[in-house]
This record gives sequence, structure tokens and C-alpha cells, in this order.
Amino acid sequence: MASGMSSSSSMPSHCSSLPLIALLLLCSQLLQVATAREQYHEFVIQEASVTRLCRQRSIMTVNGQFPGPALEVNEGDSLIVRVINRGGYNVTVHWHGVRQMRTGWSDGPEFVTQCPIRPGGSYTYRFTVAGQEGTLWWHAHSSWLRATVHGALIIRPRAGVAAYPFNTASKPPAREIPVILGEWWDMNPIDVVRTATRTGAAPNISDALTVNGQPGDLYRCSSSKDTATFTVKSGETNLLRFINAALNTELFVSIAGHTMTVVAADASYTKPYSTSVVMIAPGQTTDVLVTFDQPPGRYYLAARAYASAQGVPFDNTTTTAVFEYDDGSTSSAPMMPTLPAYNDTAAATTFTTSLRGLRKAELPSRVDESLFFTVGVGLFNCSTGQSCGGPNNTRFAASINNVSFVLPSTVSILQAHYHANTADEVFTDDFPANPPVQFDYTAQNVSRALWQPVPGTKVYRLKYGAAVQVVLQGTNIFAGENHPIHIHGYDFYILGEGFGNFDAVTDTAKLNMDDPPMRNTVGVPVNGWAVIRFVADNPGVWLMHCHLDVHITWGLAMAFLVEDGVGELQSLQAPPPDLPIC
Repeated sequence: MASGMSSSSSMPSHCSSLPLIALLLLCSQLLQVATAREQYHEFVIQEASVTRLCRQRSIMTVNGQFPGPALEVNEGDSLIVRVINRGGYNVTVHWHGVRQMRTGWSDGPEFVTQCPIRPGGSYTYRFTVAGQEGTLWWHAHSSWLRATVHGALIIRPRAGVAAYPFNTASKPPAREIPVILGEWWDMNPIDVVRTATRTGAAPNISDALTVNGQPGDLYRCSSSKDTATFTVKSGETNLLRFINAALNTELFVSIAGHTMTVVAADASYTKPYSTSVVMIAPGQTTDVLVTFDQPPGRYYLAARAYASAQGVPFDNTTTTAVFEYDDGSTSSAPMMPTLPAYNDTAAATTFTTSLRGLRKAELPSRVDESLFFTVGVGLFNCSTGQSCGGPNNTRFAASINNVSFVLPSTVSILQAHYHANTADEVFTDDFPANPPVQFDYTAQNVSRALWQPVPGTKVYRLKYGAAVQVVLQGTNIFAGENHPIHIHGYDFYILGEGFGNFDAVTDTAKLNMDDPPMRNTVGVPVNGWAVIRFVADNPGVWLMHCHLDVHITWGLAMAFLVEDGVGELQSLQAPPPDLPIC
């Protein structure tokens, strides 16, 4: 079957024979069914040869494309994506930000919801994109394959039912442009992480940042042909869909001479917010409107790192793309925007705290589970007789509430949960609701006795329908850093953020209970905290982790196990017959 084939229902002809009121009610329901589609795609994971920075190498791709193919759906559509692994590594695909209601088997993180797809194998992901509009994305969730195995997932309003809330004068944006930000290594990223895992050292930083797979013309051995170029028309307003697919780098983004108006983040609409700089962390998406109303010419879009950890190496380069007016001179040099300094935490904070939800938040009036999670980096002592590459002969580690997450290797956590007789052999459900030791989390000199976490495969069990509030507290163990924390299977409200240690009395009083933004990935400020809230209405096992891949590699993760509720519609679906085996 060809990729992208879809089917849809047509409006039944007998609607006109019903009484008027019944007709309106029934046909309204049927319209929702009629405008929903089912799309089928095939993703073939395979090697392809590409050249970047004057070096040719083989990378893992989907259907030979880098970035991979964009999937475009309407809200309510169902996706059936058969992933065929013709590469040399185990692989899974995660549909980042998709709620996956009752379809946790299609979420994708290896050894959490499924065993990986082995070379030569295949697996079909089946899920419906419901109640979400905007920009999400998909990516490999196995080792560091997502460095090149990723692509956009664009969700438009249900056909015939609604339009974008940010349309001006009833006119939608003239164009929609996906802008995928990424990182590039001159060597195989899998080798980079394998070397670091073997030695315990920090992995090599990337050699370049990219826009839509291209580094731009500021790099050595790079030119205009290695620069993404977008042609625009004077006076038109375009919608740019930013996706940060970088493995380890948060990014400042700006367009020379133009203002960006943020209208959505992580597929949730926001109140319009105008800015010259967007800060976007790995895993996050941000939709902005840009009116191209400047003198015709060429203008750089530029992105470079926001690096909040002091003394930690990072990719200190700048990637560029070009916006080119169709009636301007193509020979003129592009204008460069002014970007914040790499350590400008004030600029990052100004952006994140300016986001507001479009409508009043539907917050639960109660909190059933009040959790306090510390997040940060630590160190493991090196085994006796072994030489390790971390500081003072240690291995880098990371943790939540002092538990450094260990993936199982023989069966996924979701499979073990579903087949309860094997659960005790795979994980325990005693993940701590609070840190085992309370201390000055953001002190300049945290006691060395607190630097070493405990490895474990632990989940936190939630009852279906529980209202959950989590305080995410950054720590200054080894080095404080902004941590983009992503929860699978859920969107959540970000009620507030701040610096220092969270104070349950004074900081709770400052939380935004009116119009907080809803996201799936929250940046926990460097040596600071963030408070999120959600309702556990999706049964299954859902990974929560730092979206800096170096940190999840070191164990900065945990999982929520959400129990079934009452009846079929509140219960996890049965596993599909083609679920990969380990």
C-alpha cells in the first residue's frame, strides 16, 4: 500500500429524513466521524549517504530522508504507521506529545512500552490524534538514533469544524513552514554515546547545529547550498512551526528584522505573545506568526545554544537559514539577527514566563498526589580496578529523587505490568514521592555524600483519575542546569517556575491558576524549580525524563504507572499481535 493513503466516511443520506432537532444532533456527531480519516504510512529505517561539512558519511534515515517525512493530519484522524527496520540497530519510534489514549503500546520508548524493533523486523503503530492541534513531532526513542531519525507531525483543526484561533480577518496564514532545529556529529552518534557509556565520561559535543538538516553558511566547508532557504512574499503572514530535535542543546532562535508572535507551544494554543527571541528546548515545539513586512531582501534565521551549566562544554556554533523575499535581490548578503549570549538565563526566563494559555485552565479543584521530585546530575564511583572517564575517576550519572533509572532488557515495563505475573522481576512500584534526604538543593557546595544516586527500575503508581501536582526541583549536584522534562502520554499545565529552592508557602501563592500554558515538556530553570499539574486519565506506563539525551542516558528518568479505571474506556487496550519481542 502506498504511503499516505487515507480513507474517510461520507455523510449518510438519511440525515434529511430525521426531525429537525434530532437531525442537528445526529448529523453534528456524524460530521465529526465523516471528517476524520485513517492514514497509512510506511517508515523504512535505512542507511543513506549524506555530506555535511565536507564529510560524507552514512546515517540512519526514514525512507532515505533527513529529516524524515512530515506527517500531516487533522484533529481526530487515526494513523497507522508500519515501521520496517532495514538498518543495523534496534529501533523504536516515539510520537512525541501524542496523548496515546489507551494506546500505550504505540508510544515507543524502548523497554518502557515495547521491546525494540530488531534489524529485519517490523512493527505497526496505531493511534488516534484526538483533542490536540498544532505542531508535534516523531523521533526514534532508542539509543541516540533520533539525531537523524525524526520528523514533523502537523495537526490541523478538524476539517469543516474549526479554524485556527489566531487567524486574522478570517484569513489563515499564507504559508506554513516547518523549521526543525537539530545537531550534527561528524562521527556516528551511536558510537559517540557507546564510547561515553563504556568510559563513563561525558560524550563528545556536536560539530554543528542545523536547520532542516542543513548547518548553514557560517560553518567551515559550508555554503549557500548547505543552507535552508525559504522564499516569502512581501506583506504575507506565515506560520513557522519550530521543532527542537537537537539531542543535547537548548536554543535561542531569532529572525533578523522581524517580530515573531507565539501562538502555540507543544500543540496547545497560547495567548499571542510578540518577541524577537524564542527559547526552545529539545523536545519542545513553538508555533509563531511572522509578517514579512520589511524591505525586500534576505534575512537570516539564526539559532545558537542556551547553555546554562557553568563549566560544561557545549556546541558554541551558530546555525542559519535564510528568508528570501521573492521580489528582493538574491545576491545581497543576508542581515544577521542579534541573539542573546549563550548564558543569558534572563532572556530564557523572560520567554518561558511570558507564555499564557489561550483560555482559562481546566484545573482540578483538588490535588490527590502532591509529589516533589529533585532532578539533576551526579556521579557513580568507579568499580574497583576500573579506570573511568568522569571527574576524579568516576562515571557520570543522573537521577530523579536520587534514583538513577535503569531500563530493563528482557521485557518492557508495560508488558510486565500487563502480564502481572512477571512484574516483580522487571520493576518495583516504590519510586519515592519525595527525595530521600532533604537538603539545600541549590547550594553552591552540595555535600559529596549526596552526589551518588542509587540505580533502579522503579515506577510511581497512580490511580486512574488522580489529580497530580509535581514540583520539579533542580539540584546543583556537580552542575546546575536547565532540564527540559518531558512526560509521555500527557499534557500538563505549567503553574509556575522560579529560582532557588521551592518554598511551599510563598511560592505556592504565586502560582498561575488562571491561564497557565499547557505543554508536554517543561524547562526546569537552572538551580530552580517548576510546578506542573495533570489528571491521570490515561492508563498505562508513561516515561518521564530529561530530553537532553545525555541525561536520560545517565538515568534522569522515571515512569508513572497509571492503573486502569472502570470499564473498557478507562482501561489499557490489549497488546497488538505484532508487538516486538526482546
